Amino acid sequence: MDINSFDKIIKRSLDIREKYHQLEIKGNGAQWTLEEDALAYLTDAGLVGRNVMSHEKTWLKKDSAEELEHKLAENIWWLITLADRTGIDIKEAMEKFLTKTENIF
Repeated sequence: MDINSFDKIIKRSLDIREKYHQLEIKGNGAQWTLEEDALAYLTDAGLVGRNVMSHEKTWLKKDSAEELEHKLAENIWWLITLADRTGIDIKEAMEKFLTKTENIF
């Protein structure tokens, strides 16, 4: 994936999050706080774990390959939106992380 593709993914992710904020305002009178976003992310991260267990046949659920795929992507979406809300440039953060980790090896 080139950087322009990642830029498009980030923009689309933030556009979708803004639409959810509008639904939150309409339904609850306020958009979710940063903490509520973080808790929603953690819930979805836990569901990734359950779906991996289902994939490995160690959790009593139907084969959930489609759900696992969805939740993995949703977790990336959450991380993009959390980075944005905390003022972190996710592209720069990824570059730093990858470089630091590569240098360990």
